[in-house]
Amino acid sequence: MLSVYVPAEFNLKKIVDADFAELPESAVWLDLVKPTGGEDKAVERLAGIAVPTREDMQEIEISSRLYIENGARFMTATLMCAADTENPRTTAVTFILAGHRLVTVRYDEPKPFLLVENKLARGCAPGITGEMVLMELLDAVIDRNADILERAGGDMDTISHDIFEPAGAARTGQAKRYSDILIAIGRKGDITSKVRESLVSIGRVVTFVAAGTEGVKWSKDMREQLKTMQRDVTSLTDHASYLSNKITFVLDAMLGVVNLEQNNIIKLFSVMAVVLMPPTLIASIYGMNFKMMPELEWTHGYPMALLMMLLAAAGPYFFFRWKKWL
Repeated sequence: MLSVYVPAEFNLKKIVDADFAELPESAVWLDLVKPTGGEDKAVERLAGIAVPTREDMQEIEISSRLYIENGARFMTATLMCAADTENPRTTAVTFILAGHRLVTVRYDEPKPFLLVENKLARGCAPGITGEMVLMELLDAVIDRNADILERAGGDMDTISHDIFEPAGAARTGQAKRYSDILIAIGRKGDITSKVRESLVSIGRVVTFVAAGTEGVKWSKDMREQLKTMQRDVTSLTDHASYLSNKITFVLDAMLGVVNLEQNNIIKLFSVMAVVLMPPTLIASIYGMNFKMMPELEWTHGYPMALLMMLLAAAGPYFFFRWKKWL
């Protein structure tokens, strides 16, 4: 799908299903979502560029993601998608600045694009250009990553509380509860690593844009905005690293708690085995069928055997309690 955005009086007007043969020259943003061959060619004719294929966008080397070709700057970044669901993912998005026109190529629906589209539809600065739209998109992507990290940090605090300060029946330890906690930790670790990957790629794009502005007269506000973005990306990357370390610590703590619970269970079985061994020995002795066993003729032999088994079981139990092994 091709969406064309042209400046109106005080906003950016979206044109959907535009005529490929006559795309408006005033368009400042061309958004390609899962483009067809015809859409690619129409954008190439208008912007004078070669739209990269999906395979080109998947390349990971810097030279294939950040480069200048025929005066146009090609920048591919990794963005988060579906971060609010149970299956977050990343997708490659290419930003192309050709003249004062922005072309974006994507094969998914990152949330910042919808946010920027709605924001510019409500109002934008007069004489908006592709560079300004790019700034809005990069700023929205950074804000989105910050929100994801903030939510992940809050969730990790909750998980830590559940591990170290369980309430009520949770203190006894339940296999399902531990399994749920481990799954939650794994999901937070996965989304944090994806956000960090996105921040690294966005940081490279911001640096590339800032370096590419040398010799180009950009406004002072836009230069300050680029510097602010670089600082934000650096601080968020550090925060993502801190959160990754915290997730690793919580995971180790969770595994330690599970091992402790398993050791307690094994200790209980061991103590019970020791407690029941003397009564079993007594019962085994008097369960033998030898002819000459004087105790078999005793009048009170049976209750005496029961009493001996009870005392033999109680003795080790109270001894373990006295040693505080139970």
